[in-house]
Amino acid sequence: MSFFSGASSTTVGGTANTSSAAEKDVEVVEPPSDSISSLSFSGQADYLAVGSWDNSVRIYEVNPNGQTQGKAMYQHQGPVLDVCWNKEGTKIFSGGADNAGRMFDVTTGQAAQVAQHDAPVKVAAWVDVPGAGILATGSWDKTIKYWDLRTPNPVATVQLPERCYTFDIQYPLMVVGTAERHIQIFNLSNPNTAYKTMTSPLKWQTRVISCFTGSPANSGFAVGSVEGRVAIQYVEDKDSQSNFSFKCHRRDSSPNSKDQALVYSVNDISFHPVHGTFSTCGSDGTIHFWDKDARTRLKSFDPAPGPIATTAFNRTGNIFAYAVSYDWSKGHSGMTPGAPNKIMLHSCKDDEVRKRQRK
Repeated sequence: MSFFSGASSTTVGGTANTSSAAEKDVEVVEPPSDSISSLSFSGQADYLAVGSWDNSVRIYEVNPNGQTQGKAMYQHQGPVLDVCWNKEGTKIFSGGADNAGRMFDVTTGQAAQVAQHDAPVKVAAWVDVPGAGILATGSWDKTIKYWDLRTPNPVATVQLPERCYTFDIQYPLMVVGTAERHIQIFNLSNPNTAYKTMTSPLKWQTRVISCFTGSPANSGFAVGSVEGRVAIQYVEDKDSQSNFSFKCHRRDSSPNSKDQALVYSVNDISFHPVHGTFSTCGSDGTIHFWDKDARTRLKSFDPAPGPIATTAFNRTGNIFAYAVSYDWSKGHSGMTPGAPNKIMLHSCKDDEVRKRQRK
């Protein structure tokens, strides 16, 4: 583990707001040297963990004025694909292309391997089980494994129909998206068996899934695809009339060709921790805030000429972090030398993220 010294950050390029003058977002100091895969804020303080294709996880402290300081860093033996925190904000977990899940103890500064798969670990999440905590890891080896950190072997392994591309947890709900558009829904009070299995309502490859809970009775999830669409799905059939999908992250190929849209991948979906609205970001370099209940877009901004790879709200929802970084949507051949790797912090105004009054 090595520390990296952090100077105070400088304010850089603005974001274009569709409704008002450009605002200044703050750039995080000393960003990773390669593509940024994952952002995760602590649930206890404004600390941001960042996973990167340069094999590292970096931890930054975000000050009230938006300035940042690098606090710690630890390594995988391959690209890092996902990062998350435990509930107490004392440990960071990460999964990587080295087939390993690793844990970093913030209080001691020590890193250790805590999970192992037969293929890259695409996603990791902390399950805040009553009375304990479990790490869930999803892999391209077509399994999800649950780890009790007190024992070296997984406490359970779930076979998936295909490679795990994404999952999200809002306890007790876990929704998993795999290759071939399979979606499996789990009730984590019975974590070894899927509660429901379905095919994605979107026609193209699943890129991201993000869970929401309106109440225990009407929880659901948003799913984004490589083809510029998002679907809002409720778990229970009684709420199916509220399911819908919409197009986003598309551009007309020319001003007069409405039916020839340029289509971009939806790279991440982040729900606001207070208002329940959500963001999408895409390969087109744009970010949108949405209200799913009013089925309306709250805000759009176009902060980057390159892809927005991943996003995260902090615990209070007043800071929105986004990574301007290559998203691998065009594979290795699309990686242009000198592409930017920046983490930006946007100060959320209430009217950008608060739900609209329904008519």
